[in-house]
Amino acid sequence: MIRLIGYFFGVGVALALAVAAGVAIYLTAITRDLPDYEVLTRYEPPVTTRVHASDGALMAEFAREQRLFLPIQAIPDRVKAAFISAEDKNFYTHPGIDVTGLIRAIATNLQNIGSGRRPVGASTITQQVAKNFLLDSSLSYDRKVREMILSFRIEQAYPKDRILELYLNEIYLGFVYPGYGAYGVAAAALVYFDKSVNELTVAEAAYLAALPKGPTNYHPFRHTERALERRNWVIDQMVENGYVDREEGERQKALPLGVNPRRGGNYLFAGEYFTEEVRRQIISRYGENALYEGGLSVRTTIEPLMQRQARKAMQNGMIRYDTLRGYRGPVTHIDVSGDWGVELGKVQRLSDVPEWQLAVVLESSREGLKIGLQPARQTSGDLVPERETATVSAEDMSWAMRLVRDGKMVKVKSPEEVVQPGDVVYVEKKGEGDGYMLRQVPEISGGLVAMDPHTGRVLAMVGGFSFSQSEFNRATQAMRQPGSSFKPILYAAALDNGYTPASVVMDAPITIRIGNQVWEPKNYGGGAAGPSTLRAGIERSRNLMTVRLANDMGMNLVAEYAERFGVYDKMLPVLAMSLGSGETTVMRMVSAYAIMANGGKYIQPSLVDRIQDRYGKTVFRHDQRKCEGCNATEWDPNLPEPELIDDAEQILDPMTAYQITSMMEGVVQRGTAAALAELGYPLAGKTGTTNEERDAWFIGYTPDLVVGLYLGYDRPRPMGKGSTGSGLAVPVFKELMKDVLKDKRPVPFRVPEGMTMISVDRKTGMRADGPGSIVEAFKPGTGPADSYWVIGMDDFQAAERARELSPGASEAIMQGGGGLY
Repeated sequence: MIRLIGYFFGVGVALALAVAAGVAIYLTAITRDLPDYEVLTRYEPPVTTRVHASDGALMAEFAREQRLFLPIQAIPDRVKAAFISAEDKNFYTHPGIDVTGLIRAIATNLQNIGSGRRPVGASTITQQVAKNFLLDSSLSYDRKVREMILSFRIEQAYPKDRILELYLNEIYLGFVYPGYGAYGVAAAALVYFDKSVNELTVAEAAYLAALPKGPTNYHPFRHTERALERRNWVIDQMVENGYVDREEGERQKALPLGVNPRRGGNYLFAGEYFTEEVRRQIISRYGENALYEGGLSVRTTIEPLMQRQARKAMQNGMIRYDTLRGYRGPVTHIDVSGDWGVELGKVQRLSDVPEWQLAVVLESSREGLKIGLQPARQTSGDLVPERETATVSAEDMSWAMRLVRDGKMVKVKSPEEVVQPGDVVYVEKKGEGDGYMLRQVPEISGGLVAMDPHTGRVLAMVGGFSFSQSEFNRATQAMRQPGSSFKPILYAAALDNGYTPASVVMDAPITIRIGNQVWEPKNYGGGAAGPSTLRAGIERSRNLMTVRLANDMGMNLVAEYAERFGVYDKMLPVLAMSLGSGETTVMRMVSAYAIMANGGKYIQPSLVDRIQDRYGKTVFRHDQRKCEGCNATEWDPNLPEPELIDDAEQILDPMTAYQITSMMEGVVQRGTAAALAELGYPLAGKTGTTNEERDAWFIGYTPDLVVGLYLGYDRPRPMGKGSTGSGLAVPVFKELMKDVLKDKRPVPFRVPEGMTMISVDRKTGMRADGPGSIVEAFKPGTGPADSYWVIGMDDFQAAERARELSPGASEAIMQGGGGLY
C-alpha cells in the first residue's frame, strides 16, 4: 500500500513538475517581447491645442483626440470615486489583479461556452492602463496573460495615483456629435456638459463613469433609458462603497441626464477667417502633429469687439452694393404641400450669419410674403415640432422688385412676380415689429485687415462675407491690383529722394511707347489739371502726373521701395506698375501703410502674440522689443520709467513718413476720401480704383491704427460706373472707424523734430500767405522752390509739337484708360 501511495505520489510530482515546466516555458515565451512599461514615465498623451483671443476668450480647439491633460491632484474626488466604483472598487487594495473578479469572470465564461457570447473580462484599472498604453485590444487569452503580468510590474513601479491619473486622462468616453469625441475626463466634462471637471455633480460624474464599458451603448440621446439605468447603477455603487450617502444618492438618481453638449468648431463670433489663418500659420511653422497633438496654448492678436465691428461694416458694404443690383433668385426650391419644416430643415444655412434665417415662401401676393421659418434644432439634433410663420411686406423687399432674368435687369411691380411658394430665401428680422426683410447672399466680396502700426499685430481680419459660404481668405490669399492705393509708396520714394510736397509735376496727357505699341494713361473721369503739386496729385489721385513723376524718378527706384515696403517680392520696373497694376494682398498693403504710420520702421505683421507648449514654456513671442528697466530687483520711486527699445529696421526717413502722411491727410480733408472728414479725427489714407472699376480700395490710418480693405468680385469683372474706392470702400472704412474711435480722444500725427513748416501756394508750390495757401512740412535744407519749375513740362511741349506736325499719328495710339485710378 505504501509502495502504491509512493508510486502515485511520484507520478503526481512528475506531472506537477511537467505542468510547472510548461507554465514556465509558456510564461517565458509570452513575456519575451513584452513592452517596456517604463515608457509610462515619459508618456506625453496627444493634447488639444487651444487658441485664445487677446482678451483670453477661447477661439478654437484643434485635436485628433479631444484631450486636456489634468494631474491627479486637479481631478475632484467625486469623479475619481465614480470611476473607481464603476470600474475597479478594490483599486487601492489589489496588486494589479482583482482575484475575486477574475474567478467570477472565469466562471461566467465557462458557463457561456458555446453560446456565442463575448468573453467577459475582469480588468482592473491597472490592466486597462496596460492594455490602452502598451498592448492592443485583441480578444485572446495570451493578451490577457500579458496584460496581467504587465499590471503586476506597473503596480510595483508606480504609485496608485499615477496609474489612476494615466487612466482618467487616456480613457475614450465617446461623443455626442460625430467628430468631437472625448478622451479623458476633462475633455468629456466639456463635450457632454460644457463644464469644467470641477463643476460636475455626482450624477454627471457617474454618467461619465458609465461610458468606458461602451460609449455608443449609452449615448445620451439614442439610448437615453439605457444610459440612465447605467448611470444610476454607478451611483448605487458609489453609495455602497461609501463615497456618497444613501439620501444624496437617491436625490442624484432622480435627476435627468442633463447632457448639454458643447458645440465644436469656432467659439469666437466672427473670428472664423482669423482662426483658420492662425491654423495655417502654426502648421507651416511647427507641422500638423504639433497643432493637433502638441497641446499648444496660442494667444492671438485679435480684438473681439473690433473684429465684430469690422465684420458688420464689411457685410453692410457688400449688401449695400448687392441690393442695388437686384434680386438673383432663391437659394433653392422645396415642396410645401406637406410638412415644409422637414424639407426646410435639410437646407444648409450660413452658420456664421446668425442675423439671417432661412425661410420658405408659403404665399406670395401684392402685399408681400407669408413665410415659414427654418425650425430650430433640439439638443439631440432633431427638429423642434413647432412651425413658426412670419411675413415680409412688399416695402421690406422693394429692392428685389428689380431682378435679373436671363442676364438682364427687369423691374416688376408685385412680390408675386419675384418669388413663388416653395422658394427658399434668406430673411432678417426687422429692428422693430414682427416683420422680416428679404435678404440674399452678395455676389461681391472683399477683404479687410486692421493692424497696430507700431507692432504689426493684426487686430481684426475679414476674409469675405461668410466663412460658411467660402473659406477663401480674401485678406491674405486674394491677389488683387491695388490701383491708386499704391501711389503713396511711389510718392514716398520721391519724397525720400529729393522731391518735396510742393514739387510741381505736369498733369497733362502723356504718351508712353513700349516697342511698337503706345500707351496713353488717363485720369479717372478724363481731363487734366495742368501743373500740380505732389500734394494735389495724391489728394485728387492724378494718374497722368503720377506716371510723369515715376518716369522722372526711374521705375527701378519705385520697384526698390515697393519691395522694401513688402508690397511685392519682386516688382517689374515698368511704368504701368506706377498705377498699381501689379497684384498683391490686403495684408501686404496694410503692412506697407503701417510703415508710413509708425514713422518709417519695418514691421512684421502677426496674428499671434505668443505660443506656449504643453508645459507653459514660451516657444514663440512676436514682440521682440527690449524693455530697459523692466526688471528692477526692488521698488524704488526714484528709478526712471521703463523704456521699450525698438530695434526694428528704419526703412523710410521719419520725416518722409510724416510728409506722405500729411499729404494723405489732405485726401481725407478735401480729396477723394473727403466723406471721412466729418468723423472729426486725424486720419490719413488713400483710395484706389482699378481699371473698369474691378476693385475698389481704401487704406487709411490714425497714429495708432491702420485699416485697409477692398471690394470686388472673386472673378474680377466691372462693378459698374461709379463703383470707386470713394463710393464703395470709403463708406465701409467710415462705418468701422466711427465705432472704433467712439469716445476716444483725437490724437494728432506726431511731427518729427527738425521739420520746418512753411506756407505755400496750393497750385504753384511757392511761398505764399493768405487765401489759396497751405502749410507744408519740409526737411532741413529744403523748402519751396525760388523759381517756378514744372517736372515734365518740356516733354509735354515736345509731344504737343509732334502731334501738331503729324495728326495722323494719333490713330496708332492705343486707346483706353490704360490703367488704374
